Amino acid sequence: MKQIKWIFLLFALAAVISMMFIGVAIAEKNLPGVIGAVMMFIIIMGIGFSLKKRMRNKGLLD
Repeated sequence: MKQIKWIFLLFALAAVISMMFIGVAIAEKNLPGVIGAVMMFIIIMGIGFSLKKRMRNKGLLD
């Protein structure tokens, strides 16, 4: 059984929360909130993917 990479789980949860914020901002008709939540989502996903690439290049991932 493979071990859980907790940092990636945290990034995934943060991305899901930012997607939820997008929905809430749309429901509230708050354009700055939508833009901020989308930017937060893009940043979180970008950091997560770049971290995964760095770890894979170092041989820390299977």
